Amino acid sequence: MTSQRTSAENNKSAKTKSRGKNFRKSKSGRWLWFAVGMSGIAMVSGMAGALLAVSWDSTPLQQAQLTAKEAAVFDGDRISGNGFQFSQLTRPVNILVMGMSVLPPDVQNPPSDSKALSYLPQVNSFDGLADVMLLIKFDPETKKIVMLSIPRDTRTEIEGHGVKKINAANVDGGPALTAKTASNLLGGVGIDRYVRINVLGVGKLIDALGGVSVYVPKDMKYKDDSQHLYINLKAGKQHLQGDQALQLLRFRHDELGDIGRIQRQQMVLRALIEQSLNPTTLTRLPEILNTVKDNIDTNLTVEELVALVGFGSRTNRSNMQMLMLPGRFSENGEYDASYWIPQKRAIRKVMIQNFGLESSSLESQITDPASLRVAIQDSTDGDSEARPRNRSQIRPLIAALEKAGYRNVFISKSWGEPLETTHIIAQQGDSDSAESIRNILGFGEVRVESTGNIGSDISIQVGKDWLQNKALFETGN
Repeated sequence: MTSQRTSAENNKSAKTKSRGKNFRKSKSGRWLWFAVGMSGIAMVSGMAGALLAVSWDSTPLQQAQLTAKEAAVFDGDRISGNGFQFSQLTRPVNILVMGMSVLPPDVQNPPSDSKALSYLPQVNSFDGLADVMLLIKFDPETKKIVMLSIPRDTRTEIEGHGVKKINAANVDGGPALTAKTASNLLGGVGIDRYVRINVLGVGKLIDALGGVSVYVPKDMKYKDDSQHLYINLKAGKQHLQGDQALQLLRFRHDELGDIGRIQRQQMVLRALIEQSLNPTTLTRLPEILNTVKDNIDTNLTVEELVALVGFGSRTNRSNMQMLMLPGRFSENGEYDASYWIPQKRAIRKVMIQNFGLESSSLESQITDPASLRVAIQDSTDGDSEARPRNRSQIRPLIAALEKAGYRNVFISKSWGEPLETTHIIAQQGDSDSAESIRNILGFGEVRVESTGNIGSDISIQVGKDWLQNKALFETGN
């Protein structure tokens, strides 16, 4: 009897605990959804605050006065939702971003405070050369962001002005002519909006985002008294404020010149994206816009800008791809100036794979591994000078690739950053070929960017995970 009573009491106690547990679970679930709801309301309120803060301000985001013909160069169809859906991107959109470095001689009426100086200061203007040019595709259908860097020295036809460097298109005809020139160069791809940001605004933007943590590939020292440009950075991982980041971005006095600068631009962009594109950034948008608004000219509305930032904050970092316009350096004496010579066939392939250009069945064929140029960059430690001499440790890797049909594999110098995980870089945007190599190796991560060897199709930046897998390759397993 006692035993039965004890058993019943235990069962009753268990049920009571169970009900209490379920009640607490239900209650905590309600609180969870309440918290999520409140967070959503706070985010929408923050974005609405951004809209009001900028809309009520006297300085518009668009500072250029486009004629009707110039405005028609851009696709004016709506890209964001209505009402409470204003933060949603509703279709793929291509944005042409131009970075302006403008000196007093570049403008007709330079500000009075820039005169009578012993040097040429940067001027807050959008009338000069576009020394940085990016075409960025935000695609809600594929959930990807693709960035294509166009070197400023790219040799191309500028309508009505002949064959010149593409950075001159802004001087000749502003954002509309630049967009038309870029579209023609890229096979007729549509350009929906433009953004021009002065170099002075870039530093302010990076400061507003709290600086940026990057790996400086090498010691950088350069002095130009004529522009008050003083670069003095040490190699290694560090957190840079706006002025220091500009030093890293503007340095180009090495063997790769402007192409090396593009690689560092992509490195800084990826770092900024990874640390800044999050819901918190949306709530700080009024502050950020207020900081840089005088240095920005764009035909994006604030609603559209919020939609783009919102899409970026929800995009997986592996779906952010960074490419560079395929081409080569001009040879000495080939032209009257030094150029980046675009390679039309390779450009078309990039645009088909990443920007939706229509292709023929022939152009859609899988690339033969034997035709791919594969660069191996040893990034297992920080001693970049020693790596080319220590080739024996990556011989098994090369042998495995050659066995799989890759005939053009070579060793190239890494830029210094030690990696824990091997990066398989789709240097020319061919992510399928990079993924095939990753499947052969069985380790590493694929990245679509242009930070590898510029003469390669795929660059394998070998990290420390190779050392853990090396024995398997040596035994042939």
